[in-house]
Amino acid sequence: MTTDTQMSAQEIVELTKKHTFFSWSVQSQVDPIPMVRAKGVHFWDAHGKRYIDMNSQLMCVNIGHGDERVIEAIKAQAEELPYAGPGMATRVRAEIGPMLAEITPGDLDMFFFTLGGSEANENAIKMARAYTGRHKIMVRYRSYHGATAGSMTLTGDPRRWANEPGMPGVIRVFDPYKYRSQLYTEGDSDQVFSQKCLDQIEEVMMYEGPETIAAVFIEPVTGTNGIIVPPEGYLQGLRALCDTYGILLVADEVMAGLGRCGEWFAVDRWNVVPDIITMAKGLTSAYMPLGAVAINGKLREYFNDHKFYGGLTYNAHPMSLAAAVANLKVMHEDDLVGNARRMGVLMADLMADLKAKHPSVGDVRSIGLFGVIELVRNRQTKEPMAPFNGSSPEMAKLGAFLKENGLFVFVNWNNLFSNPPLCITEAEMREAYEVFDAALAITDEGVTG
Repeated sequence: MTTDTQMSAQEIVELTKKHTFFSWSVQSQVDPIPMVRAKGVHFWDAHGKRYIDMNSQLMCVNIGHGDERVIEAIKAQAEELPYAGPGMATRVRAEIGPMLAEITPGDLDMFFFTLGGSEANENAIKMARAYTGRHKIMVRYRSYHGATAGSMTLTGDPRRWANEPGMPGVIRVFDPYKYRSQLYTEGDSDQVFSQKCLDQIEEVMMYEGPETIAAVFIEPVTGTNGIIVPPEGYLQGLRALCDTYGILLVADEVMAGLGRCGEWFAVDRWNVVPDIITMAKGLTSAYMPLGAVAINGKLREYFNDHKFYGGLTYNAHPMSLAAAVANLKVMHEDDLVGNARRMGVLMADLMADLKAKHPSVGDVRSIGLFGVIELVRNRQTKEPMAPFNGSSPEMAKLGAFLKENGLFVFVNWNNLFSNPPLCITEAEMREAYEVFDAALAITDEGVTG
């Protein structure tokens, strides 16, 4: 067999498909890009083709690809101490804590480290149930919280169905999805719509028994289920509801956090402090696997005197923590949170231009560099370009066109996502949106009214 540096694109794809298993896929239908190198907002395949990474791979390469400052930090940690057991104190473990405490809101200044977002949410469930002595967890339908047993049960979208019945005690409410919510009436202010949503949530709490609910788990800004940005007053009202009934508020910031929304954490946009924040992805920009659970003072005090029944072999892994330390330094040095905010304004304007030009664009939503273009067949009826949990010929052609023209994006159901690395420049953004503009001619042909 040839060595990896000598492999052709065909060999890379064939051997990968023959011996490795792909997630969320029918294995015979997988058609992976043979990715060989990456830098900034770009990556290249084994044929030498360049792509603009408009999804930051899996909404995770926040600082961009190939930053030498992070790569060198990982190398140095490998030479110093590649592994220490979870019960050890290490230099890099001592370094990361204060750095995270500086950027997390309120008094969330203690962290349990995992290897990803799913594990972070699993442990947040354990912490919330232990602290409150309650069992139920309230979540939303348009949510994704992970692929492990508990986090998958929290997930509201159809990926949950094949894994049911799952963990008991999960109750669901609807999302503040203005474009499709039955609660929204044309002309409603954010405050009116928020209150309608909150009243419905409180009604569910009453029927479930608020004294049985340990936590409300939310993505402050919904991720893969459509970039649903909450209306003003919603998160503040949810915080107040949780306080009224002694329920913990858990913010899953795995995707929305670490600069993606133009703030260190999405909740900062609304000055809301949750009891627990879970994070991953942008914590190391995926240079190494790492997740974390951040807890506030009252949970910290509880676990000072009560055993926590959870653990991981790779908890606080030095290599991953070294990547996180370097990643956070890069974000500070390059003002990437600020750049996400500034480029987010440009991206929102470009998305609005597409909506004005293309009749297949029903709605555009974004916050920072977290955006989606929702495609419809009819703006009046809002009939989606593809059915819920399905695709359509137009959406398939759209995805193929974007890939052919060197744009790596996430196309799901009737949604076209726009989640570039936070280091993107204006020129790079405009180049990508020229391709978006050309591609939407395909879905415009599917418009029926």
